[in-house]
Amino acid sequence: MTNPFPTIASDLGRTVAEAKPLLLKLDNADTSTRPSKKKWARKEILGHLLDSAGNNHQRFVRATLQGLLTFPGYEQDRLVELQKFTEVDWGFLVDFWAAQNRFLAHVINSLPASAATATCSIGNNPPATLEWLAQDYVAHLKHHLNQILGQTFATNYGKGSSSEPLHLGRANRQ
Repeated sequence: MTNPFPTIASDLGRTVAEAKPLLLKLDNADTSTRPSKKKWARKEILGHLLDSAGNNHQRFVRATLQGLLTFPGYEQDRLVELQKFTEVDWGFLVDFWAAQNRFLAHVINSLPASAATATCSIGNNPPATLEWLAQDYVAHLKHHLNQILGQTFATNYGKGSSSEPLHLGRANRQ
């Protein structure tokens, strides 16, 4: 069996390396304001990506060690509201996001091929393999980076693919 994880990890690492300098061109004023009451500010989108990285790190390692995973769903709106990302310095958020995802790329790269078929049940979503979850994580990240930066990264995330995104209540928050 070919190990899919090094390719996924490489895509994640490359995406982070390309995105970080673009993100750092934005400032606190550019990133703190919500475009409307029901859409997230850029800081909140990046904060959501921090949450996603933390949740998925645990999913990746626990599913690998256990061979299957049952994990709670994700209350993205409440978590974004609770953590008040608009009050955090943009440069800090970018640095933290980049470091967290560089480490996550390392973790994904370290996963054995045998973990690819581990079954993951998250919230009320249908079960998915760990390989699918890792691929979806990178696609989700690119989708939200595109919301922050404009159409920069190729992804089909949230565009009517055969599987709904697993770790989001709504994929198109901005």
